[in-house]
Amino acid sequence: MNTFLSIVQILIFGGLVGTTFYFGFKKFKEIYSNIMLGKPETINTTLGFRLKSMFLIAFGQKKMFKLTFAALLHLVIYVSFCITQIELIEIFLDGFTAGHRRIFHLAEGTFFQSIYVFAISFIEFLTLLTLVVTIIFILRRTTFLINRFNKPELKGFPAKDALTILTFELILITCIFLMNGADSAIRIKELGHGYGFLIGDIIGSMLAGLSLGVLEVLEKIGWYGHLCMVLGFLLYLPYSKHLHVLLAFPNTFFTRPEAKGEIHNMPAIMHEVKSMIDPSYTVPATDGEVQFGAKDVFDLSWKSLLDADTCTECGRCTQACPANITGKKLSPRKIMMDTRDRMEDITKGKKEHGPDFIDNKTLLGDYITAEELRACTTCNACVEECPVNISPLNIIVELRRNLIMEQSDSPSEWNTIFANMENNQAPWQFSPEDRLKWTEELN
Repeated sequence: MNTFLSIVQILIFGGLVGTTFYFGFKKFKEIYSNIMLGKPETINTTLGFRLKSMFLIAFGQKKMFKLTFAALLHLVIYVSFCITQIELIEIFLDGFTAGHRRIFHLAEGTFFQSIYVFAISFIEFLTLLTLVVTIIFILRRTTFLINRFNKPELKGFPAKDALTILTFELILITCIFLMNGADSAIRIKELGHGYGFLIGDIIGSMLAGLSLGVLEVLEKIGWYGHLCMVLGFLLYLPYSKHLHVLLAFPNTFFTRPEAKGEIHNMPAIMHEVKSMIDPSYTVPATDGEVQFGAKDVFDLSWKSLLDADTCTECGRCTQACPANITGKKLSPRKIMMDTRDRMEDITKGKKEHGPDFIDNKTLLGDYITAEELRACTTCNACVEECPVNISPLNIIVELRRNLIMEQSDSPSEWNTIFANMENNQAPWQFSPEDRLKWTEELN
């Protein structure tokens, strides 16, 4: 009978894990395909530069600390997320072998038992801190009404998404304490003492009055609850803004090396200018019609699309944006969210109607308006503030280039400036030869 139950447990465990990894892999593969919708972009950096960017920004949370209080809260969640996964090693080992606390029993009676107890106690301490921080995060989004969490682009799913993950965390924390507490209570009833866990033994002493059968059920509820919350999080992650937990690392690894605010010249324009200056210059052949800027996600680079999928929706970019601060429609966070939505809508359409599906929509116009793009001052504040090195500015500039150079859609005031720059090499409406005439009136 025990052998039969063990086989059933292994099959259930294997089924849960296998199903999760199968569907998770399919979704992550889809996300990769979305990013590869973009055009090629070469990022010329050394491996040392890339590793430094990744370890300082993604792993080290360097830019998070521009907002100290929020950074400290996030740090607790981040450290807890990383370290508490150690306990999953034993859960997976127990699951695939139908065992119970395999690592503890291997270490029991040796020096490693103390290390094991310390590790679990430290995990429990971090879990308790995470409980406090999670409650604070919920209050920040529902009660304290932090301004950057109450922008129009966060209405609907984005607001529910954040609270969904926080709810996941509350359930996971409850399951961890229930699992360790009930397990300690069983040990107290059988041996007169618990494992020595910091919090599990306290909870165990409170539950020790329950019958052995009830405690075994509670321990299993906590164990499977812990497992299901972790697996559920993995399945939900690709649909959530919390995808940045994973994508922050490749995104910072491929950080562009240029100085902040540097805007690349368009190759087509450069070739044209060079041919005008040097008649012997040969313009490189192209595969088709030259397009200026970007109209849809296909015209953006893969790095810009990776930026969009990495967006944490924290709103620091929008909070720092002078256009948004002064009441204009532009929100850099919305630019990234709209780009991500456009990618997902394309993929959804192709899944439903076939690979040749065309919805006659474009990122420019149907998702992001000219009013938003014109409000940008290219001040680079959004790029400076982003904690994971995302650049909304790259997308804004490419879309605005298309708006102006392909669609000739720009305000009359801008057209005057463009004409002056073309004819006078300056925004002002007078000849370059007259620029220094004002000095003639000086002594």
